[in-house]
Amino acid sequence: MPAETIYAPSTAPGPAGLAVIRLSGAQAGAALTALTGKALPHALPRPRVATRATLRDAAGEALDDALVLWFPGPGSFTGEDVAELHIHGGRAVLAAILKALAEIPGLRLAEPGEFSRRAFEHGKLDLTAAEGIADLIHAETEAQRRQGLRQMQGELGRLYDEGWRAALMRALAHLEADIDFPDEDLPEGVAAAVRPEITVLRNAIADHLADNRRGERLREGVAVVILGPPNAGKSSLLNRLARREAAIVSDIAGTTRDIIEVRLDLGGYPVLLADTAGLRDSADRIESEGVRRALARAAEADLKLILLDATQWAGSGLAIPPDIAALIDADTLLIANKTDLTPLPADASYQGRPLLPVSAETGAGLDAVLAALEKEVAARYGLTGSAQLTRARHREALTACLAALDRFLAGGAPDAELAAEDIRLAARSLGRITGRVGVEDMLDIVFRDFCIGK
Repeated sequence: MPAETIYAPSTAPGPAGLAVIRLSGAQAGAALTALTGKALPHALPRPRVATRATLRDAAGEALDDALVLWFPGPGSFTGEDVAELHIHGGRAVLAAILKALAEIPGLRLAEPGEFSRRAFEHGKLDLTAAEGIADLIHAETEAQRRQGLRQMQGELGRLYDEGWRAALMRALAHLEADIDFPDEDLPEGVAAAVRPEITVLRNAIADHLADNRRGERLREGVAVVILGPPNAGKSSLLNRLARREAAIVSDIAGTTRDIIEVRLDLGGYPVLLADTAGLRDSADRIESEGVRRALARAAEADLKLILLDATQWAGSGLAIPPDIAALIDADTLLIANKTDLTPLPADASYQGRPLLPVSAETGAGLDAVLAALEKEVAARYGLTGSAQLTRARHREALTACLAALDRFLAGGAPDAELAAEDIRLAARSLGRITGRVGVEDMLDIVFRDFCIGK
């Protein structure tokens, strides 16, 4: 049976100068003709040309003065006949036109992501490009926008499909020729010649996986946690960075018990900043649970901001409790707060690591802390010149591909047929990322986070 014709708003709800309704399917042209009636010189407007028309319901009542566009398939986003209605964005206008569409036989409201899913099913984009569209829809920072656009434009798909999978299929063809035609006059060492190519490919995939989860962090947010002793000013610093009263501030030690999170746009990078309980031994069970959660978050964080109390400066340095000093590593920035009360020397440091002076009370030094944090985030998770995997499902499939290639190179298969099967499994794993093979079980997962009209 032919696919049903679907329709949905493609713009956000609420009053606006413009709203867009999109239709896709075999009845899109008939629906457009029914809405425009005799307002057009021909039954349908010229393809890809915005045409002004009065939209009317089945009773002939005028609903809106609109622009309509016609994209006959297969030269459309979905590969089907597509129509777009560019209408005024008032709620009543939108509701009236959606009601008129609902009364046209053969039309139904689209499910979330259904337009993009049809584009995938008609070969207009692969799954990685569809995921790029979803990332663009949900992008909140500049880095997320850039990454989503690159993926939507096919950067990942070309690497996985046209690059690596194509190389595997060539290698598989050579292996199977050696198996299927042993008596033919083939060049000697055909199968052996595949091994160096597979080795190069295997190393490229391993390097791609060893990316510090860069692309995934850009999608989800870089996890940054503020740690330190009680009353160091962690909650005050969080409020300063968030530019709002996100956490309760008090001079009573142990005020913060649970983890408080805020999202920041840090120079275009998404950051999930967490305030935690002060680290100390406590007989209070609730406070002890807060400390446990703080340490657990520290273990999971991408970066740690350890906040110290500048008023504890004595002689030539700060005495840091051993349990806090044990948390200092390469992913740590040391910050000394309350410098409005006790200014620190310009070269203040701890075991050779610079101390960033700040006053959460006055805001002095805050720009330098933000600049240092942005530098660390950009160094670890900034966009690179090469394509970046952005989802756990990519990583899972690539890991399976790498395991199959390692089996092949280790010579674990007792015969040539099983060795070829390892290459076939590797190619199949790559194909699952772009949607080449075995993807029916994951389509709902890929498209479920889309908005209704995309």
